[in-house]
Amino acid sequence: MTSTIPAALARAAACFGPRYEHLLAEARRVARALIAGGLRPGDRLALWAPNSAEWVQTALGVAWAGGTLVPVNTRFTAVEALDIIERSHARGLVVVGPFRGADRLAGLRATGATLPGLIVSIPGGWADFLASGDAVPASEADARAEAVTPDDVADILFTSGTTGRSKGVMSAHRQSLAVAEAWAGIAGLGPGDRYLVVNPFFNSFGLKAGILACLVSGAAIVPEPVFDVSRTMKVIGDQRITVLPGPPTLYTSLMDHPEAGRHDLSSLRLAVTGAAVVPPALVERMRKELGAEVLTAYGLTEAVVATMCRPGDDARTVAETCGRAAAGFEVRIAGLDHEVLLRGPNTMLGYLDDPRATAGAIDAEGWLHTGDVGRLDERGYLTITDRLKDMYICGGFNVYPAEVERTLARLPQVAESAVIGVPDQRLGEVGRAYVVCRPGQSLTAPEVIDFCRGRLAGYKVPRGVVLRDELPHNASGKVLKYLLRAEAGDD
Repeated sequence: MTSTIPAALARAAACFGPRYEHLLAEARRVARALIAGGLRPGDRLALWAPNSAEWVQTALGVAWAGGTLVPVNTRFTAVEALDIIERSHARGLVVVGPFRGADRLAGLRATGATLPGLIVSIPGGWADFLASGDAVPASEADARAEAVTPDDVADILFTSGTTGRSKGVMSAHRQSLAVAEAWAGIAGLGPGDRYLVVNPFFNSFGLKAGILACLVSGAAIVPEPVFDVSRTMKVIGDQRITVLPGPPTLYTSLMDHPEAGRHDLSSLRLAVTGAAVVPPALVERMRKELGAEVLTAYGLTEAVVATMCRPGDDARTVAETCGRAAAGFEVRIAGLDHEVLLRGPNTMLGYLDDPRATAGAIDAEGWLHTGDVGRLDERGYLTITDRLKDMYICGGFNVYPAEVERTLARLPQVAESAVIGVPDQRLGEVGRAYVVCRPGQSLTAPEVIDFCRGRLAGYKVPRGVVLRDELPHNASGKVLKYLLRAEAGDD
């Protein structure tokens, strides 16, 4: 196994032909341009853009230059993105130009904050950026790549905790590559595959089970910037896509679309899903209508790929479990809460600049406390049954209610709020906010939603608002969310 991303890229170019020879050449150009822009070994580069060839080239170019990649969620507002850029001490920023109606760079500049000295806008400024690297000898970039070690930090992916405060999850080169190799090995990924990466690259799955899994296996990377059913079906047919991971709603959207019969989806051989409940009937339908093997998996940013089903597992196993241990992980269920604990060489290095949170997540014996509740069957297959944390999943994206509640607390009329996830046929779960107004104050549901829209990424914005005179509390004053969930379940 290669143990640094530059070494893996060089190996791919040597073993997998022109496709990866070209990618190596482009990544080296990016590395030279980053060096020309002042990026030093160990410096961090924030990348705020949708899936694209430039995203892949930048991610690999940062590694080649000896830097650390800091992906930023494309759904973040400027304020949310700025928080990541500042807390990661990013020396550079690569940012998409106007995209889906938003000019992200203009939004950042409008905050008045001091931004990194190196800023590259894509695609408009891409050519000039690459040309700036012509002054840097290729040998200098190659020396940077050779100096990277397996234990150097490859990436910092920001997630959120139960307090709503984002945490930067640090992974070493050896760890990011190991989980990629494990995923690619179980999936049987190889040079003959064409992998349509719909999962966002800024997510640990899109980066590590996407870009890096292709890098170590020789599969072709086909980036998809935004999921659109009609376009995705066309790409599958035209590009002869063989691998398509995504949340369950992605597959139901494909199979239920009125144009489904007009496109040839027969090239698909593998669908990997998770992040939501997968009914056995859906697994059977996917296997029948798409003709693809269906696998489910479980992981989190701090561990990426912890368990995974195996080819040949029956539909009920795939639907009702997350598979068995993968990527060198041990899995056990601990305590009266039946919390899922993970231990292995690919557990994160820790949270950026937060040793206290790191110690709270990884105990003295090296077990990562996931906050998820589950059980293991006699085969070692894991089933997630509940969450100790309040996090819910909206359209495949994690939402942490505490962050939404903190936003609602900034509304002058709000005395108290509680946010839960409720089932949604299309997105899996959506947010519902229970809001108590201050005495003498009033709000409407649209006003609450509009307030959130200006301050939170779209998937975090509650889809429903319930205005209440009071919320249920325990003797300590803590909101009893299980009562709200039970109430929601009766709707």
